[in-house]
Amino acid sequence: MSVNDNGPQTSDSNATDLRRVYLRFVGQVQGVGFRWTALHVATTLNLTGWVRNMYDGSVQMELQGTDDQIARFFGKFANQYARYPIHYVIDEKKELPVVPDEERFTVRSSA
Repeated sequence: MSVNDNGPQTSDSNATDLRRVYLRFVGQVQGVGFRWTALHVATTLNLTGWVRNMYDGSVQMELQGTDDQIARFFGKFANQYARYPIHYVIDEKKELPVVPDEERFTVRSSA
């Protein structure tokens, strides 16, 4: 078990409690620290998955955790840009199968 600023998190979460979502963001999402902010927030919340820039100017992300962790991700992420807001929308969202034994959230190379 590990403890962070969000309380205890078990490292062996029941896979039935987890979900994985694919997201495609468009708008002001490149050149503003979007991926690195996502990495920081996801790591803080013990989420797993990945984020990457796309050559068309969008950003793709797969986010895995509990419903509560994923909901908290968006609140904390928006708070990081409160002082200097960026403008983006989620252009695509879909549920994916959970990736068993995934251990962390990473920034992937552009695709």
